Amino acid sequence: MKRLLLTAALLAATSTAFASPECTKEPKDKWMTQDAMKKKIDEQGYKVKKFKVTGNCYEIYGWNKEGKKAEVYFNPVDGSIVKQEIGG
Repeated sequence: MKRLLLTAALLAATSTAFASPECTKEPKDKWMTQDAMKKKIDEQGYKVKKFKVTGNCYEIYGWNKEGKKAEVYFNPVDGSIVKQEIGG
């Protein structure tokens, strides 16, 4: 029983760690178009390898203006950065 509870707790912690952030509560008809968002991302100096919609966010995988790997979540309404992870 203890092993089952420990496994359940670990699974819950793991799924929480990988959950995408809450970027907006606005409905999709209030979001920027994907083309407008891609232009804004480009203007910020990111080079996009992959662009996608994740939950209620626009998300990219690519590189920042310093050439470092970047995973970035954007608010799809105003284009602000909600969360970013920059690698080496």
